[in-house]
Amino acid sequence: MNISLRAAQLGLVATAAMVLVGCAHHDHAAMHAMHHGGMMTTAAPTSPARLTESTPTLSSGYKKVAAPAEAKVYFTNLRNGSTVTSPVKVGFGLSGMGVAPAGVEKAGTGHHHLLIDVAEVDANAPLPANDQYRHFGLGQTETSVELKPGTHTLQLILGDQNHIPHHPVVISERITITVK
Repeated sequence: MNISLRAAQLGLVATAAMVLVGCAHHDHAAMHAMHHGGMMTTAAPTSPARLTESTPTLSSGYKKVAAPAEAKVYFTNLRNGSTVTSPVKVGFGLSGMGVAPAGVEKAGTGHHHLLIDVAEVDANAPLPANDQYRHFGLGQTETSVELKPGTHTLQLILGDQNHIPHHPVVISERITITVK
């Protein structure tokens, strides 16, 4: 690579970094940096919620729905360390499986659950439905949630037709966001 081309590329990255300083939202800043070929430093990784060991069959005899080892669930628009305003738009991504509504038994599918400030998950029980465990049993792939100002953790987990995590569990990284 010639020196003047490399210098121009470095100048573009430096310019993108200077523009980021004025961005109000880290997620916007990350998108801006990616667009301009730069990188953005995010907060330190958040430790995941404690997850009980998943078993293929529950004590009741219920056989958990199998998930491919490569299945992944992730946030499409938020990153660890993002600063946002409420209501918070949350996009759900899924690869290696498909989305089906709750109650629909179809191999290779499940539906999303959003965990808000959850420290522990029972991988062998139906996920509760409350303010901390939000169910998206109609097959939704995004939502908007009202969160109080402050720091919150978010994590996604896929549930089967009966809201029970798959085996192995399909769960995202746990991220921390700050709501202004």
